[in-house]
Amino acid sequence: MKYVNVLMAAMLLLTLTARAETKLNELTEQEKKDGWKLLFDGKDTSQWRSYKGTAFPTKGWEVVDGTLHKIAKAGGGDIVTVEQYDNFELSIEWKVAPGANSGIIYRVTEDQGAPYMTGPEMQVLDDEKHGDGKNPKTSAGALYALIPCSAEKKLKPVGEFNEARLKIDGNKVEHWLNGVKVVEYEWGSDEIKKLIAGSKFAKMPKFMTNAKGHIDLQDHGDDVWYRNIKIRVLPAK
Repeated sequence: MKYVNVLMAAMLLLTLTARAETKLNELTEQEKKDGWKLLFDGKDTSQWRSYKGTAFPTKGWEVVDGTLHKIAKAGGGDIVTVEQYDNFELSIEWKVAPGANSGIIYRVTEDQGAPYMTGPEMQVLDDEKHGDGKNPKTSAGALYALIPCSAEKKLKPVGEFNEARLKIDGNKVEHWLNGVKVVEYEWGSDEIKKLIAGSKFAKMPKFMTNAKGHIDLQDHGDDVWYRNIKIRVLPAK
């Protein structure tokens, strides 16, 4: 029994040491082997630009303490990845100020008036203080205005970072929040088409019609911070 306890203590120490050595905005050797790449290294914004723009915005967004910070009520608009993606897995951490609202919008194209007119959104929100948190379909992690999170959602307190994962593998889409899969659906399915038809997106003819597009971080006028943004491209289906 003593040997077992010593072994367990050693394993715990190794785990804690590994966590301590994992730095912000860096890839582990295993992540590199698995095909992950950084979309933000804590300093360089060259993989992001303004929606319908050619460069990173000169106002409204800043790099601070290794994060991309959306500054409240400072303009700037949404930012999108320079590259477009079809099948991918995105890992990103976010935190919000009290009452703040933002979103991660995906498969966005720039042939309409706004990002949300083409791409669906994984909600980023303070569920307690923002009104959208009262509706499960518009709460943090949800497929905005379409599919609520599962009951197992675990949201960190405001001021702490949440880990979000977004995976699109063929037509299978998954939203993950703090290690829990909170939304799962099939892109282009009859179920999704029915949900869209009964929502505000019914009046947006290009909504969720693209098989490929940009990843968008939304400017909703509130303070939001993003870090540890990484992506890996998945094989075409």
